[in-house]
Amino acid sequence: MAPAVARLRELLADQNKIIVCPGVFDGLTARIALNEGFDALYMTGAGTAASKLGQPDLGILTLNEMRENAQMIAGLDPKVPLIADADTGFGGSIMVNRTVTEYIRGGVAALHLEDQVTNKRCGHLRNKQLVEEEEFLARIRAAVNARQKSGGDIVLIARTDALETLGYEEAVSRLKHAIDLGADVAFLEGVTSKEQARQACQDLSPTPVLFNAVPGGVSPDLSVKEAQELGFRLIIFPGLALSSVHTAVSAAVKKLKADGAPPASEGSPRDLFNVVGLKEALMLDVAAGGKTFQKGV
Repeated sequence: MAPAVARLRELLADQNKIIVCPGVFDGLTARIALNEGFDALYMTGAGTAASKLGQPDLGILTLNEMRENAQMIAGLDPKVPLIADADTGFGGSIMVNRTVTEYIRGGVAALHLEDQVTNKRCGHLRNKQLVEEEEFLARIRAAVNARQKSGGDIVLIARTDALETLGYEEAVSRLKHAIDLGADVAFLEGVTSKEQARQACQDLSPTPVLFNAVPGGVSPDLSVKEAQELGFRLIIFPGLALSSVHTAVSAAVKKLKADGAPPASEGSPRDLFNVVGLKEALMLDVAAGGKTFQKGV
């Protein structure tokens, strides 16, 4: 078993712990989060679409684009589990099989599959379209089979967006059936109240339940402590880095446009390079007997 998957399963086995995952979308944001010592990271599909394509989260990304980004982030520190968005699996059962296999080979510790149609949209947008339950369960079954066939391991998270259109009972039923097929974690997207969240955690117990923290979305804004008290075992903050970058860069370019000068910079280029592994890179060269950087940089 890969160390990141083993570590994630160890964390999930601790009934008294909630796994906190900051949302990242590229190498820089992932390095920043890793340097803070989080137990796990979350690769956001919305952030990946925005950063790689400059496009909204409307099912535009392909498997190769998502897997490539996830593999890069997972490889920055193979000991730290990466949970990655896998949308709908990018097609039918055969494509889901390929998706799961590629994520396993890429070092991803967990992925989530949802029950929207292939032309999906962000879970906190309105009027989402769903596939029939049997098609959703076929995706989960294909994912479980791919995991078994791969000889590796990955934590499978079953996500349903059925709450908005089909109601609570149908949504939870879909998750229970997915768990029966071998899903490890339940993800009820778009819970609308703390009471509903608590009920979902109770109804799906002992399976760990994930909370998607999206400020300004359809769900209540919960702190880590509040989510844990409600019974959640994982909490992801998919927009954390994306919204921070949007706010900071928007302010910077506006100042440059208005004043003809950017905001004052904190630190030097070296400080930024140290965040993304400058010291470690120089040590690799020295260990190999290289002399390229013997006078420093």
